Amino acid sequence: MPTQRLSSPNSPSEDEFQSAVLQLAQLLGYQLRYHNPDSRRSQAGFPDLVLGSSSRKRLLFRELKTDTGRVSPAQRVCMEILNLAGANAAVWRPQDLRSGRIERELRGDK
Repeated sequence: MPTQRLSSPNSPSEDEFQSAVLQLAQLLGYQLRYHNPDSRRSQAGFPDLVLGSSSRKRLLFRELKTDTGRVSPAQRVCMEILNLAGANAAVWRPQDLRSGRIERELRGDK
């Protein structure tokens, strides 16, 4: 089972957390690992990552936040719309990486 470690496990930066998530997604065979490098040019609230795996038949939309970061109203609306349309959208935090939640969701485990 791959495990991603954060160099600052107590409070990693959002960039460090994102890098760990993208590495884990790659290790688990996600061919689509999209992050808009300039979110100012995206619609407000669109999630940070779109992750897709043909072998796992999964497409995930994920907003990344620090353990104390707040989800904006626009982000809540976007995730609600994505989920209502049948997509899989949620928020991930560093604590989710430490607990194994992110790996379970990437694998498609219940």
